[in-house]
Amino acid sequence: MRKKYLQRKVWGSLLALTLSIGLLSGCGSSGTENTGGESASGEKVFYYGDTTFNTENDEADVNPHNGYSGWACIRYGIGETLFRYSDSMELEPWLASGYENVDENTWRITLKEGIQFTSGRSLDAQAVKECLEHLVEVHARAKGDLKIEEITAEDMTLTITTSEPVPALMNYLADPYGCIIDMETGITEDGNVSGTGPYTATEVNTDQGLTLVKNEDYWDGTPKLDTIYVRTITDGDTLTMALQSGELDAAYGLPYASLPLFSEAPYTISSVETSRSFFAQMNYQTEALQDEKVREAIAMGIDKEGFTSVLLDGNGTAAAGPFPSSFAFGDDTVIAPGYDPEKARELLEEAGWTDTDGNGYVDKNGKDLTLRWLTYPSRQELPLLAESVQSTLGDIGIKVEVNSTANHLDVLQRGDWDIYASAFVCAPTGDPEYFFTTHCLDSSTHNRGGYHSDRLEEL
Repeated sequence: MRKKYLQRKVWGSLLALTLSIGLLSGCGSSGTENTGGESASGEKVFYYGDTTFNTENDEADVNPHNGYSGWACIRYGIGETLFRYSDSMELEPWLASGYENVDENTWRITLKEGIQFTSGRSLDAQAVKECLEHLVEVHARAKGDLKIEEITAEDMTLTITTSEPVPALMNYLADPYGCIIDMETGITEDGNVSGTGPYTATEVNTDQGLTLVKNEDYWDGTPKLDTIYVRTITDGDTLTMALQSGELDAAYGLPYASLPLFSEAPYTISSVETSRSFFAQMNYQTEALQDEKVREAIAMGIDKEGFTSVLLDGNGTAAAGPFPSSFAFGDDTVIAPGYDPEKARELLEEAGWTDTDGNGYVDKNGKDLTLRWLTYPSRQELPLLAESVQSTLGDIGIKVEVNSTANHLDVLQRGDWDIYASAFVCAPTGDPEYFFTTHCLDSSTHNRGGYHSDRLEEL
């Protein structure tokens, strides 16, 4: 009986993505064992189920210059970045061999020799220049992060000049959007690319999956699997049954409730603590949420400890801020109010919200305090969080209407929401500035609710 592998999430996965690449390339946690099975022709095939390869998660294809599709590009071993993070979150060269900070606005990067794209083109500074120039042209988040003014290329040396000091530039180049792809080959209509990784995609079907074949000329060893079939399965129960039935050799994104089913041989669970957080953004266009006391009451009316200990079975921690306590700038350095329903009720009353008609919900001017809670189902924990919040906020008199939909991005654009709950890797570059620049500034691409802070703008 062949061994089964699961990617287990602890607040999602930055490093688990690294583990999955190791698995796909026949190294990492699986050691030297050959996983998967053999076809009639003797080729080694592998079937992998994933909840995240879909438009719902902004991973419509494997083009790293498209939204968050860089995560798919790197997860499936198609693309690689100039730098990456070790398991201990130390920045290390990958396609690069090293770098030099010439001055506060100038960086010189040296590339490794002997690397080819799956298109057959050799990796050199000109190829990287073309890739990064296209990236900042079409990718708003990368443009804001990198602040590239000019790139020059000479043989295997790349020089980047930024418009202002970017101390974390090398960290940002380790973001999955920084996967280096061959722009001479270009990007196909279905979002396929030519990278430098151990695998190349021969078929990409948005919201359905993709087919990967090994890169025979991979620069860092021979991939152990010939073909990998990735299936997008967003429903947790369906994913669980597919693994149990033997349809899949590995799965990523299983519900926590399913994990006990796979706790013994022939299954192996891999897990790692990461910086992915589940968090809620408030829509400041909603009149009730413009009152600070109402916002504080909501924060104190959500039982985060109960959610993580019961519904997640201890596979997570209640957060005080966006970063885990294992980070030097994490939760241990942040003070935030905890779950306190009595205090939350007091704050609502101070804000003028009381239950005048005895229906269990606080009201003002004849209207119940009703909040539209928007989330999406492909992150298995988010609908559970919505149910938990609906219950605990209901206990303090706030009515919560849950909309868990794969169409959440469209709903966001229409503005038909009051609170949006999502999952996000808050420090993929190992730098705390990343979360705030993407979510908390007036110009941030993910500042969906119109949050503003004079202090942050000054910084």
